[in-house]
Amino acid sequence: MTNKLKYFVGNWKMFGDFSSYKIIHKINRYIYKLKGSKNTKIVLCVPSTLIHSFRKKLKRKAIFIGAQNCYHQEGYGPFTGAVSSGMLKKMGAEYIILGHSENRSEGETVQLIKKKIISALNQKLNIIFCIGETYLEKKKGRTFSVIRNQIMSSLEKKFNKNKIILAYEPIWSIGTNKIPNIKDLQAVIKFIKNDFKKIFNTRKFPRVLYGGSVNNKSIKLLSSVA
Repeated sequence: MTNKLKYFVGNWKMFGDFSSYKIIHKINRYIYKLKGSKNTKIVLCVPSTLIHSFRKKLKRKAIFIGAQNCYHQEGYGPFTGAVSSGMLKKMGAEYIILGHSENRSEGETVQLIKKKIISALNQKLNIIFCIGETYLEKKKGRTFSVIRNQIMSSLEKKFNKNKIILAYEPIWSIGTNKIPNIKDLQAVIKFIKNDFKKIFNTRKFPRVLYGGSVNNKSIKLLSSVA
């Protein structure tokens, strides 16, 4: 959620095939009916195998295609199985998710995430940078310090902040059907915005999204958080 634009980002994870593009037609029908659709951006972050075919099917500018991760080298090279940010860009991706907790849990370090961010920025991709704490860190009252460390460790003052969206995804909420107390969520979002401005000495507040157990029941409540 942002002051001027509302972003709806769908992370498809490891699902889908070429017939899955039919979902685009459903989204298009929804957008046509949606009041204030000019202030709405929908981003579908699909497996890299589907980026090109989905991009060709898109007719509405309100729907953008994103990738879910990339290799830290942006061009070509002898990296078996790797997909670079440059390759994703050429396939039609405009956004990319980086720093997701699932990747962090598999050994992705803040230094590696930073290299990926630099690579993606060089390719002029819009970055959806995931941050968030574990349940234990939350219980210990470390939410703010964890988030601050994740931001400071992977972002730099020289980065183009207009190309970076912060996605607060508390790890304990992902796939659990548990969402933060709205008062707590508002406090975290406020902290992220203010701390980001302070760390990078910028005048503009960053764009901040929320992710974690978002469904048709929780979306109305969560969309009220600015």
